[in-house]
Formats: sequence, C-alpha cells, structure tokens
Amino acid sequence: NFLEQIKQVLPDGVDIKQVDIWFQDETRIGQQGSITRVWHYKGQRPRVVRQQQFESTYLFGAFNPATGESVGLVLPYVNKQAMALHMEEISKAVPEGRHAVVVMDGALWHQPSLDQDNVTMLKLPPYSPELNPAEQVWQYLKQHWLSNRCFESYDAIVDAACDAWNALCNETNLVRSITQREWCDLSVIF
Repeated sequence: NFLEQIKQVLPDGVDIKQVDIWFQDETRIGQQGSITRVWHYKGQRPRVVRQQQFESTYLFGAFNPATGESVGLVLPYVNKQAMALHMEEISKAVPEGRHAVVVMDGALWHQPSLDQDNVTMLKLPPYSPELNPAEQVWQYLKQHWLSNRCFESYDAIVDAACDAWNALCNETNLVRSITQREWCDLSVIF
C-alpha cells in the first residue's frame, strides 16, 4: 500500500497531512536523439535526419502532480553529485511547513543519504518504470520539442534542453495531467 510506504520513509515528527508527492527521473538528450512521427504527403516517405555522434547532456526533472510545479537541472553527468544538486533544488521548491516525498527508480545515484530536511526519497520497486509518470513527461518533451533535430555542439544540446524544459514548465496544467495518478493522490485519502 502506497500510504504505508510513505509512512515508513518519513522522518519522525512529519505529519502525513503535510506531505506532497513528487516524481523524479533523468533523461539523456543528445545527438542520437529521438525520431518521431511527422506529417507528410500521402504515399511518400518523409526524410528525417538522424545524427550518429555521441555528444549528450542529462535533464534531471521532478514533478508535483498536485500543482504541476516542476524542478529541473541540465547537467553533463548522471552521478551522486548531480543527484545531490537536484535534491537541493527540489528542497528549495517545497513550501515552508511541507515535506516532499520524491518517488523515483532505484538508480545507483539515488542514495537515501541525499535526503534533505524537507525531502525524502521513496524508491519504486525494481523494473517498474510504468509507475513513474516522469517517463511520460520525457516522452512528451522529446516528441514535442526535441525530436527530429540535429545539434552542432554540446552547447546547442544544452540550449535545446533548457528551451524545452522552460516550455514544459510553462504548461503546469499539462504537467498535472501527465503526472497525476489516483493511487498517489493523498488528498483523496484524507
């Protein structure tokens, strides 16, 4: 039961009624990017260029389904230090008097030692990416802002990732609709 799992990871003294659920994940954005569907004349095959180089960056994102708020960082690596920076940014976004339980996968760099005073990790069961709505956010982000593109340099990749992230963050209702799940809505429980 999800509520019981939340109670197990919460620090002492945190009331479950003060908890906000967030979902977190990372995605790679780079020269070997996504190819998605395109409009084209009936009966003809469209030509879409796909790069073969290996430059890339990583987008760390966390999403609050209740508010549609998003917190993200574009970083060159995925490791424990990068995750620590992201957890600090999530902590800054949590309103005073609230506590965030951040649901994420079991990647090696998702270490409980990175928990903040107002942010606690809750790991998903192994091999269950379908339980993390952040996966659908990445799919939407790539399909609408990052697919079918070529990038000249690392800086171009970072700029594109930042532009896509900012466009997504401006769409709070969209973020809410993609990330909301009935099983994690604490307002229904109380």
